[in-house]
Amino acid sequence: MDLSVNLAGVALKNPVMTASGTFGSGEEFSEFVDLNHLGAVVTKGVANIPWEGNPTPRVAEVYGGMLNAIGLQNPGIDVFIKRDIPFLKKYDTKIIVNVCGKSSTDYCEVVERLSGEPVDMLEINISCPNVKEGGIAFGQDAKAVEQITKEVKKYARQPVIMKLSPNVTDITEMAKAAEAGGADVLSLINTITGMKIDIHKKQFALANKTGGLSGPAIHPVAVRMVYETAQAVKLPIIGMGGIMTAEDAIEMMLAGASAVSVGTANFHNFSVTEEIVEGIRRYLEEQNIESVKDLVGIVR
Repeated sequence: MDLSVNLAGVALKNPVMTASGTFGSGEEFSEFVDLNHLGAVVTKGVANIPWEGNPTPRVAEVYGGMLNAIGLQNPGIDVFIKRDIPFLKKYDTKIIVNVCGKSSTDYCEVVERLSGEPVDMLEINISCPNVKEGGIAFGQDAKAVEQITKEVKKYARQPVIMKLSPNVTDITEMAKAAEAGGADVLSLINTITGMKIDIHKKQFALANKTGGLSGPAIHPVAVRMVYETAQAVKLPIIGMGGIMTAEDAIEMMLAGASAVSVGTANFHNFSVTEEIVEGIRRYLEEQNIESVKDLVGIVR
């Protein structure tokens, strides 16, 4: 059975990777998961300078998943290059760096710094607030999506993945804008904005009031958006959103994803990514399908 996939010229041994923000940069999970078994590790978001993140509490459990308002806390690009890249290079897996920023300059500075580093792809998190546009996320305005994609591509040596926000009226409009801007790959979906109120304390469960909903509750929405996007653009798609099992991952690929990212599931099952790789392999054998690539987008 051939589990290998190709994303914009980057060959992955299998289609399973970690979702940004749920796996750190791999080190804290490495004693539980053999990173050599994964198609890629997607790092936590990296900014041009250290970000403190939001005040606590910033994580809350909800029906079917969790809310988080971490605020992309990270030590910045200098620490990432010095500490995290050397660690990940010990493993036979691809390295995808998630990049965050609050202005085009922020993004481009990180992308330029990474241009000479041994990383395989860049995932641009456009759910960040655009401070110059009053805080609206880059990914909620089609013109901003196209523009930030074009800017990043000027500095990128590696293929660029644009990570799309589901908090929009029409996901295909954003996907087409990213394609027009020169994106190599799309990843979707990021978290859905939600809220939880503690009825006993009579206050918000998160200090930020709202947070990003992830987990199995958003999976059907993610499958629908991956399907719609696959019909609208020609770019390869990394599907994510509530993938808990191999069945979830396969469903995402049948809808049009060439690869998948596993996020929230890592928090309660450290070995879930390896289990999903093996589950996909078994499915191919049971279905007498030679290559995982033959699953992509066959349900229309």
